Amino acid sequence: MSIQAADVAKLRKTTGAGMMDCKKALTEADGDFDRAIQIIREKGQAIANKRADREASEGAVIAKVSADKKIGALVALNCETDFVAMNEDFVAFAHAIADHAIATKPADIQTLLDSNFNGKKMSEAIAERSGVTGEKMEIACLEIVSAESVATYIHMGNKIATLIGFNQAGVDEQIGKDVAMQVAAMAPVSIDKDDVPANVIEEELSIGREKARQEGKPEDMLEKIAQGRLSKFFKESTLLNQASVKDNKVTVAQMLKDASAGLTVTAMKRYAVK
Repeated sequence: MSIQAADVAKLRKTTGAGMMDCKKALTEADGDFDRAIQIIREKGQAIANKRADREASEGAVIAKVSADKKIGALVALNCETDFVAMNEDFVAFAHAIADHAIATKPADIQTLLDSNFNGKKMSEAIAERSGVTGEKMEIACLEIVSAESVATYIHMGNKIATLIGFNQAGVDEQIGKDVAMQVAAMAPVSIDKDDVPANVIEEELSIGREKARQEGKPEDMLEKIAQGRLSKFFKESTLLNQASVKDNKVTVAQMLKDASAGLTVTAMKRYAVK
């Protein structure tokens, strides 16, 4: 049967598949539009399954906040090549997933994949997009933050994104951005020194002792030296104790205090495409 160009265009708009793929699907379905959609989905899933053993090491990391700035979502959508990762449609799709995550607040990635996204499961929508690009796609990271104020930052090229929660509402937009950029640039291990995992502290102490020993320091001085180096680690590697990247004469904690009495960070999420 003859396939109308308008039907091909409509199918492309509905599925995001290429024009030729849409024409082939309509031909195979004898013009049945719903069946053609199913064919596109099936082919997308087939491609996704075929490439399941491939490494999706590129992608886009998106961080967004709700209109009231009290809920934020960070989503990493991975693919195989930087060429696809930089594609406008791929980035727009990642943004749409982040918007959906804000609206639905899924508990984890699997809940997000099982959720209804424009009339289909999110996993099916990703499989369809995989069929369009011919590359494996997967959600590599999902973070949801609820706080009095949430700020975000996305580094150029969508390779790094951060999500920051604050304990006060109405945080100045520039302050929020500055802290989010700080986390992107400095990759702190925790918000404050009390949040550093015990195993990380013990590892830093062990490294400090061994380094001092190799430097020929007396055995009875090793612990004191290691504790001093641990204090330096806290200053360099915990957000509130780091020197601000905008003004290294003040810490992030002091910058927040200067902005508003009692202002601090309650949540910190960061993800970078490997």
